[in-house]
Amino acid sequence: MRQIGLIILGIAVLVWGILALALGSASLDIGSGSAGHDSATSPACLPASVDHSAALAGTRADVSPAPGTATANPATEISFLGVRPGAVAAVNVDGSRSGVHPGRLRAYSQGDGVSFVPASPFDAGERVTVAATVGGRRVTYAFSVDHPYATARTAGFGNPQAARADYQSFYTLPGAQAPILDVTTADRDPAAGDILTTNGPGAGQYGALIYDPQGRLVWFERLHGGEAAEDLNVQTFAGAPALTWWRGRVLDLGFGQGEDVVMDSSYRTVARVTGGNGLKADLHEFQIAPHDVAYITAYNPIRCNLRALGGRAGGAILDAAIQEIDMRTGLVRWEWHALDHVAASESEVQVPSDTTPWDWFHLNSIDAEPGGGLLISARSTWAAYQLQAGSGTILWRLGGNKSSFAMGAGTRLAWQHDGRVLPGGDVTLFDDGSNPPIHAQSRAVRIRLDIPRHRATLVRQYVHRDPPLLAASQGNAQTLPDGNVVVGFGGVPAISEFSAAGSLLFDAHEPFDMIFYRAYRHPWSARPATPPAVVASLNDTGEETIVHASWNGGTGVASWRVLAGRVPASLAPAVTIPAEGFETSLTLPKRFTYVAAQALDTRGRVLSVSASSRVVSYGAALAAAR
Repeated sequence: MRQIGLIILGIAVLVWGILALALGSASLDIGSGSAGHDSATSPACLPASVDHSAALAGTRADVSPAPGTATANPATEISFLGVRPGAVAAVNVDGSRSGVHPGRLRAYSQGDGVSFVPASPFDAGERVTVAATVGGRRVTYAFSVDHPYATARTAGFGNPQAARADYQSFYTLPGAQAPILDVTTADRDPAAGDILTTNGPGAGQYGALIYDPQGRLVWFERLHGGEAAEDLNVQTFAGAPALTWWRGRVLDLGFGQGEDVVMDSSYRTVARVTGGNGLKADLHEFQIAPHDVAYITAYNPIRCNLRALGGRAGGAILDAAIQEIDMRTGLVRWEWHALDHVAASESEVQVPSDTTPWDWFHLNSIDAEPGGGLLISARSTWAAYQLQAGSGTILWRLGGNKSSFAMGAGTRLAWQHDGRVLPGGDVTLFDDGSNPPIHAQSRAVRIRLDIPRHRATLVRQYVHRDPPLLAASQGNAQTLPDGNVVVGFGGVPAISEFSAAGSLLFDAHEPFDMIFYRAYRHPWSARPATPPAVVASLNDTGEETIVHASWNGGTGVASWRVLAGRVPASLAPAVTIPAEGFETSLTLPKRFTYVAAQALDTRGRVLSVSASSRVVSYGAALAAAR
């Protein structure tokens, strides 16, 4: 095993560029994002202070853009959250350059606020004054509009063909090349459920993936045209378990532009969240809270004079935003920007010497808490931040160069991801520790916070010891209901489950020249809306019939009943055999013209049936498989 460990670390060095670029490329020179921008001086964008609050003085409303901030996108709406819709009236919006903006008030489906939707965008750089009657009180405040940095010509990640040994293909899923999941420690916790992950950006086909605990493929949603899938998870939507994930384009600046998707247990899309206020949904987080409220990350590249920090006067910066979105209306209920609350001096990332946007913060997780507060993680500052509900004020920092806590032994973070608050108040994170390396190994950590005494203590760390793993980017730590911890190592695509005490219960990995963002374990039961697939051909003698059957995404399939005959309308049962993973294959000792397949459960009940398929010749089958 020691030799295997050296091989894996060697591979990590060889593909360091891919691992480091993927979703966390701040420390590398990736200047292609500067296409179309010259060296002219950018406007100032760094605020004089970071003590902003969304609370609107004299009212119960929290507003965004927040008063006094300068991070609003030109396409922003104006949100009033925390008051009944009828309490907001007589809204007047005046841009210092664009003039008065007519618009309309639209209520949130939750009944706790409204958004003023301007009829036209604001001008970059202008000051906007808002006057409104809120709860019977006339109030006035102002914010400023940023100068967007265009990303239309920013490069995405390369997507080379995977090595043939890295993927599996199937007769019944033509063209698909699903990554192989190699289980190296057999599952000791069957209640944990299936493995949910993705592939990309990088080598191989992009898409969302579900495997069973034995590493057998359950579902592959293959994407095309360079579109990637990230953050496949199971959440509750409309009172039922649902698959949630992000799909879109991953820019080589380290963030995504796309949409968040919700699928029911038939794999039908039942909701989409695209982002708002002129920003697109980013890949890093999609959390569904009660009452059809979603929290998403969104990146806002803006032009910014960085000379005072050692950068270029014609520079740019990646501002990171949180959007709280009404999933029924698409309205942004609340928006928070890192530049309004965190000083750029907290970043551990050097300011670029060229016009590449500075990824100074790199927001990569949002954890919505029952009381409305949010815990967020920022890779580039090595810190997690607790945000006050409504106002967005930072209550404390965990880690980084301005930590609110004395960091006890083993609690130092570096380039971390996926901050979560457990019911008892402990915090878990995936501590990458790499890019460039700060720790010897990546790990998941559980940290206990003594808030009155401002102390942070390491409760437990979960480390892959044989072989050691050091992920240059990505990763997550999922705490299961029984206290076990699932760790996705991201840039080194290993998936491990540990007991609460740290014993390894399950271990698997995708091919090491591939990467994923996160990995989860959930019990998942699904009946796809699409029927099973069946293909059949004669064998080389022309006297027997070879049949292949699968049901992409179907669960609970115990066996297959093959129907065969000369015409589709009169197919009869020919054989029933146990299911053998994603695709089951068999040979019928007779020549048939048409076949179909029924998916059966453990009691022999029909779950679904395929359409009838004409049996093709042996030569045609070989040609189709090439």
